[in-house]
Amino acid sequence: MGRSVLLLVNRAKPGADDAEARVSALIRTHGTLVDALEAMCDDTPRDCADVDLIVVLGGDGTLMTAAGRYASCGRPILGVNIGRVGFMAGFDLGSLEHHAPAVFGGGALDTRPASMLRAEIVDEQGASTGALSAINDFAITAGPPYRMITLEIVIDGQPGPMVSGDGLVVSTPMGSTAYNVSAGGPIVAPGVPATVITPIAAHSLSFRPIVVGHEHEIEIRLLNANRENGSGTELVIDGRGRHRLMQGSRVIIRGGGPEIAFVGDPDVSYWQTLMRKMHWAAPPTGRDGG
Repeated sequence: MGRSVLLLVNRAKPGADDAEARVSALIRTHGTLVDALEAMCDDTPRDCADVDLIVVLGGDGTLMTAAGRYASCGRPILGVNIGRVGFMAGFDLGSLEHHAPAVFGGGALDTRPASMLRAEIVDEQGASTGALSAINDFAITAGPPYRMITLEIVIDGQPGPMVSGDGLVVSTPMGSTAYNVSAGGPIVAPGVPATVITPIAAHSLSFRPIVVGHEHEIEIRLLNANRENGSGTELVIDGRGRHRLMQGSRVIIRGGGPEIAFVGDPDVSYWQTLMRKMHWAAPPTGRDGG
């Protein structure tokens, strides 16, 4: 008996209609299509009691949005890239067609677990936002008028360094290949129980990224923040959700949050994806004919 599948589609993507038709046909051939919904919406997530697998059509942004909304379902999530790079998505249309009998027909799934980060913002009056979650990262960005901000890092209640610059990225291993690596942070293999702390354009030659176990609590205190015409320093969640931060605010981040099982292509390892899509360790390119 095949799997019951919920299909989430970013219908704003070029070619989404054709991709949805192809994937829907594959699901119906080998399993059951329970529902097909728009991925990028603010509706209450559909109940998943009758679902075995969630398939997301889009790019990495679509996959993160859908995974964040459906994380509490506890169902494996399979991303199909119809965007540009699609680093997080385990399949493209061709590879999904090849593996469709097993994926939708009830065969073994190559699941790759990823733990989310949890955070809360405590403002200068002590009020809390409540729980926030990120699959890739929480980033504190300087914001308008783009002057340096100053942050203090406290780990497990122990005062740490102060950093002045354009902000800070706190990422999961999955998010280590996103904003973190662009800011000069390390790539951390999936499944490592770790959290990465990377400064953004630190005003110091000696401040280096650090990796801590995900059991540690990271508190970031805003000693100096930007403010201009209702905007300024913000906490950005997975490149999308935004929360204003004021001087005196504290952002408290903990690892080991809800775990999501992403389904990968069994023929392609993480390291192959890293080399093919991120060009990891690619040698310099010489002149033509040189």
